[in-house]
Amino acid sequence: MQKMWSKRMMLVMMAFIVALGVFAQKKTRIATMYPENKTATVSLKDGKKLKVPNANVFLKNSSLVYFQGSTMKEANIDLILSVEFDDRKFVNIDNHLAYFVDSIKGNSLYCIEVIDIDSYERNLRNNSSYTYIDLSGNRLDTANNDMNTEEDYEYPVSRKYYYFLDGKFVQAHDRELYLVLDKERYRIVKTVAHVTDFVWTDPANLMHLLDLISK
Repeated sequence: MQKMWSKRMMLVMMAFIVALGVFAQKKTRIATMYPENKTATVSLKDGKKLKVPNANVFLKNSSLVYFQGSTMKEANIDLILSVEFDDRKFVNIDNHLAYFVDSIKGNSLYCIEVIDIDSYERNLRNNSSYTYIDLSGNRLDTANNDMNTEEDYEYPVSRKYYYFLDGKFVQAHDRELYLVLDKERYRIVKTVAHVTDFVWTDPANLMHLLDLISK
């Protein structure tokens, strides 16, 4: 009995460790996708194509920005169909630039990366002031110390995944898939998503699911 319990706890701990690895949030010290600007080929919704030098993806809202000297300008995302750099292609999903991850059976997985401003500001607030209270004497002495480290000033980046499934974009999550899948394929989603180590932020999990629900 003790051995069975120990084995079960080991499996639970392994699943927990896997989940921690998957959920470990990406952090960055810069607010753009690339540390250095690059030339981008921009495809517009009206069919035109533009070469844009000194371009980047702004992680505040996953938009296209370009630089004229030291001045950063934000492109009108409403007009953009896709953006291609030397290493990645982005498409416009809900007015955010989402980069291509992988494809299978004619369907694809895309990812939107955005700085989690709320998490960043909350972390700074939680660590910015530490109050020391001295009660050893006959008066109350307090002192505030800045407890922030260099790591606290890194931007946490959240990821949201989308499928290009059956010719349309849909967020990779069971609630959204429920709206577009037939009962048989949605049953597959529910079965796979209930596996212990499945998470909706792991590209390997999402590609495995996409393989199963692709026609």
